[in-house]
Amino acid sequence: MPVRSRSLLAGLGLALLAAGLLTACAAPAGTGGTTPSPVTTSTDDDGDEQEVSAAWLDGGRMIGILTQGSSTCIPVAEEATYDDGVMMVTLVDAETDKACTADLVPRVTLVGTPTDVDPVNGVEIEVTGDGWHGDTDLEGVAGLEVGGEADYLPSAGWTDVDGQFVILTWGSSSCAPQVENTEATSATEVTVTFVTPPADQVCTMDMAPRGVVTAVNGLEDEDAETFAILTGGEFDNIRIPIYPN
Repeated sequence: MPVRSRSLLAGLGLALLAAGLLTACAAPAGTGGTTPSPVTTSTDDDGDEQEVSAAWLDGGRMIGILTQGSSTCIPVAEEATYDDGVMMVTLVDAETDKACTADLVPRVTLVGTPTDVDPVNGVEIEVTGDGWHGDTDLEGVAGLEVGGEADYLPSAGWTDVDGQFVILTWGSSSCAPQVENTEATSATEVTVTFVTPPADQVCTMDMAPRGVVTAVNGLEDEDAETFAILTGGEFDNIRIPIYPN
């Protein structure tokens, strides 16, 4: 299976969110790369079709669903279901009293993987929003599985957009990390540098999953196993594999 070149907080002793959690945290989209805007076309009574993509995360226990829209108003997922080989996800607007920025960026909604899905075999995903729908496929990845408690460690997974990938981290939901730069630093490594937060930043004392999208250009071998090196901000050269797609 080809691997596309798309491109800690553990043990705080605080209230942990289970890996089955379906709600995405409002993590700003990364600025480490440029990804194409979706193609929207008129279809039938189901509404408009939007391009969506997805990535494996947290050892297969979680999936990042990528859509395009405001970076400050990220949709959340209702409970994902699985039937006859298809995972179905409904996205709804998050409850917020703040205005949405008028930008158009890739942003990630984190979804717990239904227990009937076998990540080794891959899964087809159908996503429905307010007046739109889309679908994507996640290729199977050996070694991933559903079930068990979350690792509460960073993980990353490629989407089906060249060079684009999602990074999952755990920590304060109000202080999600932001990507400053993403670059290929070897044939099989991508260094992701995060923004250093202000010294006086005040964060909520929870432990939540935070998703961020970034992208990289210049990897030499699309089929090689690739690792992300997380540095800057709260990360000290943490090396994690980027799951294939």
